[in-house]
Amino acid sequence: MKQFYNTLFLNNRFFYTLGAIALMFVVGFFVPIFFDVSKTLLFILVVLLFVDIFILYKTKKGITAERIVPERLSNGDENKITLLLKNAYNFTAHLSVLEEIPYQFQKRNFVFNQQLKNTSKKTIYYNLRPMERGVYLFGNINIYTSSPLQLATKKYVLGEFKEIKCYPSFLKLREFDFKAFNNQSITYGSKKIRKIGNSLEFEQIKEYVSGDDIRTLNWRATAKRNQLMVNQFVEEKSQPVYAIIDKGRAMQMHFNNLSLLDYAINATLAISNVILKKQDKAGMLTFSTKLEDWVVAEKRNSQMRLISEALHNIKTNFSESDFSTLYAVVKRKITQRSLLIIYTNFETMDGLHRQLPYLRALSKNHLLLIVFFKNTELKGLTEVKTINTLSVYDSIIAEKFIYEKKKIVKELNKYGIQTLLTDPKNLTGDTINKYLELKYRGLF
Repeated sequence: MKQFYNTLFLNNRFFYTLGAIALMFVVGFFVPIFFDVSKTLLFILVVLLFVDIFILYKTKKGITAERIVPERLSNGDENKITLLLKNAYNFTAHLSVLEEIPYQFQKRNFVFNQQLKNTSKKTIYYNLRPMERGVYLFGNINIYTSSPLQLATKKYVLGEFKEIKCYPSFLKLREFDFKAFNNQSITYGSKKIRKIGNSLEFEQIKEYVSGDDIRTLNWRATAKRNQLMVNQFVEEKSQPVYAIIDKGRAMQMHFNNLSLLDYAINATLAISNVILKKQDKAGMLTFSTKLEDWVVAEKRNSQMRLISEALHNIKTNFSESDFSTLYAVVKRKITQRSLLIIYTNFETMDGLHRQLPYLRALSKNHLLLIVFFKNTELKGLTEVKTINTLSVYDSIIAEKFIYEKKKIVKELNKYGIQTLLTDPKNLTGDTINKYLELKYRGLF
């Protein structure tokens, strides 16, 4: 009886009709014929209500539902969720499907209104775009079912609670794979880039033959053998590449509801996949007041899983990042020359100068790529038409900060440090393109 009471609801149609009959009763005090008509209509309404309740509860499982969710959610992407509905009634059911989606989306009235014909099925699709990593809890599927009379409603509580982990963006990995191996993905203009430097590993000494590079002549071996000898090299295909994520307070700015930290995490996952496909070794680490989430650069089959798990668990302590600790640990643990991609953010020259000695020290032993972010909201301020003194001040200050970013790029380049200043939304693609450019030029 308690279950019956908790699942039965009376519809607005019933109350509207009852209100109209009540009004006729009032009129019946002045016009007696309306009083008799009102009693008849009230009797019919009560009978129809009981009939409606009977046909709703006659079938025990009149409506069934199943929710299909992916094994994990992709942060910042549209994730497809599917609801499968089935009507076992022998009449067309009017449904209001109330989904209990995770609280992180802050939607308390996520409803689908549907009509489902007798003994038929229906599929509902919708997308959810999570904006933070973590665990997402899906609740019940509440379905309010009415018959064609629509006087009463029966509530079905279906589905089950399910926890889904949200990982850094992985849905676009295939898209970036395509770009990485597509010759059209990087446009350097019409001028062919000259490959400078070398990434060659010594293999053996052999006799000189026509066509060998005379710059590889080994004069000591030539003197001993009394004939020209050259050093033979093989190209090093497996170069270590480390993505280093600053998780200090500078990375907590939000653009399009996603923090710079999450943009960097998503880019790290995508570029790690490209690095491994290019036969290099992918690794990562994070730092703030100390170094954490260390994944050694390797080329094994399980590397993407290790990196994904490490990225999923990254949390920030909102502290000022300590670049001196980063330098000390990297110098001790990363002994082979590597490409270090550091995701951080500098807003002023003063902020850069505090960390510049450590960045210069890192660049002596490794190829250093500093990735930081344009403030796209400032650009909007410079494009707004100035109509008063305050807007003029805002525009000038915004231009000053934009110019400061350009000065930071020049300052880093002056010391031979590679830089990438990019919009947050273009971070992943720009970082992959920069990595491919550095690899093509043979800088590491």
